[in-house]
Amino acid sequence: MTIEPPVARYQQVASQLRDAIRRGDYAPGSELPSQPELARQYGLNQTTISKAIGVLRVEGLVRTEQGRRTIVEETPTAKRVRRIPRAGSQGGGIFASEMQRLGLEPSTTLAKVAVTAVPEEIADYLQLNENDQVLLRRRHMFASGTPVQIATSYIPMAVAGDVSIAEPDTGPTGMYQRLAARGFRPARFTEEVEIRRARAEEVAFLQLAEGQPVFSIVRTTWGQNDRPIEATINVLAGSQWRLIYEWTYEPNA
Repeated sequence: MTIEPPVARYQQVASQLRDAIRRGDYAPGSELPSQPELARQYGLNQTTISKAIGVLRVEGLVRTEQGRRTIVEETPTAKRVRRIPRAGSQGGGIFASEMQRLGLEPSTTLAKVAVTAVPEEIADYLQLNENDQVLLRRRHMFASGTPVQIATSYIPMAVAGDVSIAEPDTGPTGMYQRLAARGFRPARFTEEVEIRRARAEEVAFLQLAEGQPVFSIVRTTWGQNDRPIEATINVLAGSQWRLIYEWTYEPNA
């Protein structure tokens, strides 16, 4: 296999292996050649090969097991599509529909429900003071058993009423119906997208390589009186998702 300057050798190896994975030369769940074997194929030392594998790990294309055994990740890239305006918009439903499109089985567990002081990073989104109480609802989301997303919602207690509104878990659409029944019908949504380094608990749950980036998407739900009634932080592995935003052209806008 040809490796030529001026691009760093480990980057060239990573690029060639990346292309091979995307072509299907190495199927999801299959094992890459061992690092000594790759070193022989490329005529390079194992340190260079290890750095190339590290690049693929951070990108989420492979994982390492039992020392140097390298496995191609099995979860395909999902599209998170937002259409503006969204036909019959009710919010929610994106996760399940996209997993089903990929032939995966979506499932969700309700990991935590609690009444707590509003976190500092959420207070501005909900227009609350630091001592105000919110209902925290954290959901872990899976694709055919593989953890792929964390969704943590915060609802002002003045809106939620009590913790019973969160149980049993019915997903985001069901929560919006419950809020509407309490007189807080959603009217619009905004999203703020950030790419950042995964935190320790996110690395553990999403089974990420150290240093792998995540999408952190804060969705604010606004009521009919333009009052924020919910803020949700969705955390997704950067390598497993593509974000697509679509809206119609309005010439006078």
